[in-house]
Amino acid sequence: MITGLGVLAPNGHGLAAFAGALREGKSGIRHQPHLAELNFGCQVGGIPENVGEIEKSYLTDEERMAMNPNMVYAAIAAIDAFTDAGLVRPAPDADVVDWDTGAIIGTGIGGIDTIAEKLAPRTDAGKVARLGSTMVEQIMSSGNSARVAGLLGLGNQVTTNSSACNTGTEAIVDAFLRIRDGRAKRMLAGGSEGHSKYIWAGFDAMKVLNRTKNDAPAEASRPMSASAAGFIPGSGAGVLVLENLTSAKERGARIYAEILGGFVNCGGHRMGGSMTAPNPTAVQRCIRGAVAMAGLRGEQIDAINGHLTATFADPHEVGSWAKALELAPEKMPLIHSTKSLIGHALGAAGAIESVASILELHHGFVHGSINCDDLHPQLTAYESRVVHRTREVPGLEIIAKASFGFGDVNGCLVFRKYHA
Repeated sequence: MITGLGVLAPNGHGLAAFAGALREGKSGIRHQPHLAELNFGCQVGGIPENVGEIEKSYLTDEERMAMNPNMVYAAIAAIDAFTDAGLVRPAPDADVVDWDTGAIIGTGIGGIDTIAEKLAPRTDAGKVARLGSTMVEQIMSSGNSARVAGLLGLGNQVTTNSSACNTGTEAIVDAFLRIRDGRAKRMLAGGSEGHSKYIWAGFDAMKVLNRTKNDAPAEASRPMSASAAGFIPGSGAGVLVLENLTSAKERGARIYAEILGGFVNCGGHRMGGSMTAPNPTAVQRCIRGAVAMAGLRGEQIDAINGHLTATFADPHEVGSWAKALELAPEKMPLIHSTKSLIGHALGAAGAIESVASILELHHGFVHGSINCDDLHPQLTAYESRVVHRTREVPGLEIIAKASFGFGDVNGCLVFRKYHA
């Protein structure tokens, strides 16, 4: 069961703001002057706003000094999800550990800004003594979840996973399986990613970012579009509280949705798969694995929140969904991409998009996938299933969410609206 949600996205912090932005088709992608100054080809991106002020109500000055943006994002989303679940944040000096609750909060390349801005230059300049005592915790990936564990007094499994664009989805699958196996009552699960120029530079150098819309940021992220020219980098965090039904009922918790199935796999860099391209057979097997665990037929799925990044892979992804679900184009679920509104948040993408999917189930709508009115010609047969403008869907029951990442790794989740 999903009993809590937390989100810090480029187009909104908090559930009300984020849900409103999804409904309205509000983009969080803006021109970033510092990227222009650094001669990036892509000079737009998605960065959560006003975090410097927001974080003051979540973290002490001492805690903030020991955290980089990636860690701060994770902490804000995790605390929001925890309190949204009706759980009480313990006092910092409370000598109590919650042995039944853990956290799997991943990141793709979090911490690189601390390495590039502080660790490397100070070390190379012979100023090791000036690195400070918190350097290690800021650069280790596990600092993400470890810091959350300290803020919330968590005593079950606490770990940080990293599987490129599949990170957030994989974290949720892993947490789901841990609870299903009876090893935890509750798990916080999701992902975060900072907005470091050092992360985005690598993708800009690969020329996989859209360079054609620097003067029109809201139009830059164009999944499923004929004029898509690469993805737009994003950042932020999304965290879910997963809980077994018995615990949720005992607490009288509000339940948003339930996870019916989850599956992860790898394409082995074969059959068209590589470090940067998905093996379509593996993608289809991953989708089928999640749907089979859910005990569903393809036609029972109402909507797909796809990976759909605005690259050449979009038509292939939709085709893989159709093959995996064994459905003709006109029989497919409604198809949309949250990345059209926030960009590709890398290690946080699957988690933020899962929060979006659950909010859609809870409120009965499917948000529009903007900027694809010029639908890719290979997707013409799916025209009636692609959601361009937000649709109210009162009977929305089941959404499938998938992520396909660098390294040929895949993850898929099936969410169902909860009915008591």
